[in-house]
Amino acid sequence: MKKIIHVVGARPNFMKIAPIMEEMGKFPDHFQQLLVHTGQHYDREMSKVFFEDLGLPEPDIYLGVGSGSHARQTAEVMVRFEDILLEESPDLVLVVGDVNSTLACALVTSKLYVPVAHVEAGLRSFDRDMPEEINRVLTDQISDLLFTTEIGARENLLREGIQDEKIHFVGNVMIDTLLANKEQALAQRTFEEYGLQEGEYILLTLHRPSNVDDQTTLEGILYALMEIQRDTRILFPAHPRTTQRIQEFGFHQKLEDMNNMTVAEPLGYLSFLDLMAHARLVLTDSGGIQEETTILDVPCLTLRENTERPVTIKEGTNQIIGNKPEVIISETKSILNASQKTTNPPEKWDGQAASRIVSILRREGFD
Repeated sequence: MKKIIHVVGARPNFMKIAPIMEEMGKFPDHFQQLLVHTGQHYDREMSKVFFEDLGLPEPDIYLGVGSGSHARQTAEVMVRFEDILLEESPDLVLVVGDVNSTLACALVTSKLYVPVAHVEAGLRSFDRDMPEEINRVLTDQISDLLFTTEIGARENLLREGIQDEKIHFVGNVMIDTLLANKEQALAQRTFEEYGLQEGEYILLTLHRPSNVDDQTTLEGILYALMEIQRDTRILFPAHPRTTQRIQEFGFHQKLEDMNNMTVAEPLGYLSFLDLMAHARLVLTDSGGIQEETTILDVPCLTLRENTERPVTIKEGTNQIIGNKPEVIISETKSILNASQKTTNPPEKWDGQAASRIVSILRREGFD
């Protein structure tokens, strides 16, 4: 039996780790699983909701790192996770995504000569101003097994000198989670709780530092939202970071003046999935939402200059439009006035990615 440590640090990690742990759980004589939550992003109630929604077990180990600068947070995870590795002596550490915990735990693991598996490897925005891009590149360089979500990721890894035999195209575990929970989510009809009509509202998420930390940029986005909400209802589950910046910059009155804008607390996975599925359009700067809207066949406008998930543009419903207010307004109106197109899911986004990952781990001797 092999001991596997799974690492999560922020909510997007939960959706990625859940199907892998479930699949490994089918082989109790082969895998001993430990779940480590670094506490990089931690809200007790929200974490509880996500764990319940996804059927995840309570973390075996909680590091309680909390927020801080990139350097302090990464360093604190490394120090605390090293103690766990030395105590537990795992056969493999599996990390997902691109948050600071991903890189920190991969780096400590590699230094102690324990194999690292990176799920969602090879994604690139080619924007080194994004902290996540640094995390992706460095984690891939020290990983022993690299599980990719889309065909283009392999090309990125090979160009960076990764050996081909380490790379495995398995599909998208985020989509495993979405497909497994879609029916239950749609039955919730969360949009009705906010007085919204199916297919007649915009769902908004906003949290990237490039959008919310600069006062002028955030003010421009709010101006665009003011214009858009005159004709279409907007639901905005507000990220704590964004709420804090709105208060700091004195923009709270701008939101209050938007009669067609509903600001909500952050939501659990099932409720948010339901809202995405029934929206006419999603405005976001998130990475994972670009993937989820592609499978849900809901138009997505991404308020960034680039994406590490290009397959959502080539084969999905996503468009990259940046954060200029006039462009946000015009592109939103264009979507709202157009008939909705149907797309086909990208290759291997079929709900079987976790099964492929576990099969490869067993083949490689990690069972």
